[in-house]
Amino acid sequence: MKVGRVFRSTISGTIVLLSIFVAPAFANSITASVPQAGSVLTTSPNSIAISTAAALSEQGSLIVVNNPNGVAVDDGSITINGNTAEVGLTELVTTGVYTVNYTLLSDTEDPLTGSYTFLFNAPSSVGSPTPTPTQTSAETTLENQNLNSGSNAFVYTLLVIAAFVFIFLVWYAKQTFGGVKRSPKTKRK
Repeated sequence: MKVGRVFRSTISGTIVLLSIFVAPAFANSITASVPQAGSVLTTSPNSIAISTAAALSEQGSLIVVNNPNGVAVDDGSITINGNTAEVGLTELVTTGVYTVNYTLLSDTEDPLTGSYTFLFNAPSSVGSPTPTPTQTSAETTLENQNLNSGSNAFVYTLLVIAAFVFIFLVWYAKQTFGGVKRSPKTKRK
């Protein structure tokens, strides 16, 4: 009787603890963002996307992106696709820390509100790239042949060493465990 009471108490305690610790794990949370929080960008993104654990509501969600001066640089057009909310951006031209503020609504969860930042390094100047010299195909082919012959020699050397190791292991196994014992032939008289 005492064992049954202890067992029921243990089960009840486990259920209570699981309900306390597991319930928050199912609450809506950010699963991914593009760009990621704290990332450093050198090219201007076209949009900001935030994915959540729960499906988002088609209406009421909001994402605002502010440049380092506090001016909004998003175009205000938010698109919801299942668990992902995306807002378009104007071209980023100012170097600095950009702040993404969001309020995401779900039909089944509490509103998810927060913010994160990313760093954008604007290009110093916009111009045409300078041409760089390239190798001719004859030089490239010669380099590839030299590389291939060196790697082929290495592979063949490893193959020969592996053959010697195999032969040694066979010989060692026969010496250690004994091979097939042959009885000496005796002459019959």
